[in-house]
Amino acid sequence: MKDITQKFGSLYNPVKAFVVYQKDSAEKSIYVEAYDMDKNGCPINAHPLSLKESTQLASTLDTSDELTRKFLKPSGMLPKNVLHLNPEQNGSAIWFTPAQKVSLFFVESLGIKNGEAFVPPLLWKASKNTLYIYAMDTETQINEQTNLYHAPFFNVYTDGRVCMGTVSVNIKPNCHLEEFILLWEQYFFNSYFSHLIIEKSPIKTNLVQMWQKLVNTEKHFPLKSLLKNDLTIKNILS
Repeated sequence: MKDITQKFGSLYNPVKAFVVYQKDSAEKSIYVEAYDMDKNGCPINAHPLSLKESTQLASTLDTSDELTRKFLKPSGMLPKNVLHLNPEQNGSAIWFTPAQKVSLFFVESLGIKNGEAFVPPLLWKASKNTLYIYAMDTETQINEQTNLYHAPFFNVYTDGRVCMGTVSVNIKPNCHLEEFILLWEQYFFNSYFSHLIIEKSPIKTNLVQMWQKLVNTEKHFPLKSLLKNDLTIKNILS
C-alpha cells in the first residue's frame, strides 16, 4: 500500500470573526464589527473593522477564488484518457484506464489473498466527494455509444457509485486534473474491499471465486464474465 497521509487535510484554527450589521432604514447602510479569537476559539476584543483588516479579507477572498479556478485544470495538455471535464467548483471528470495489473486488498473474512491481479478496462466518474466506476470490454474504440458494465468489485452500488467506507477523501479546491485522477485511483485501489452491497454478483460468476483465481497470477481478467448495466458513456456525461 502507498502512504498518502501527507495528502490529508491540515488543521485550521479560527483567528478572526466578522459580524455584519444592517441599518433598518431605507438606505440599508452596513456596519462590520471584527472580533479576535482566543486560544479556545471564542470571540474577544470586538472593534470596528479596520482598513488593514478589510484589505486582508479582500486578499483572502481573492485567493480563494483563484484556488477555485484551478480546480480540475490540467497541468499541461489534456490527458488522452480524459473523456469529459466539468471544471466548475463542484464539477467532475470522466476518464478511463486500460486493462492493467494493480494491487488489490481484501478483508480477511472474504477469503481472498491480497496481491496483484489484472482488472478490466475501467471508466471512472468522480467529483470532489463521490466516485462512480464501471467496467468496459474495450479500451480502443471508446465513444458515447460504448457499453458500460458493472464493475467487478465489492463495495460498489448497482448504479456504479463506490462506497468509500472509512476512507478519508480530501480533494482540495485547487486540485489539478492529474492529481485529482491519481488521488481517486489511489483511494479506490488502496482501500480494502469488504462486501457486496447489491444482492447478486456484479459478474456472471461468483465474485469471490473469480478473484481467488486471479490474484497473484498472470491470468487476464475474463471480459466475458462482465454483466451489462444498460448504460452507455453518453448516459453518464451529465
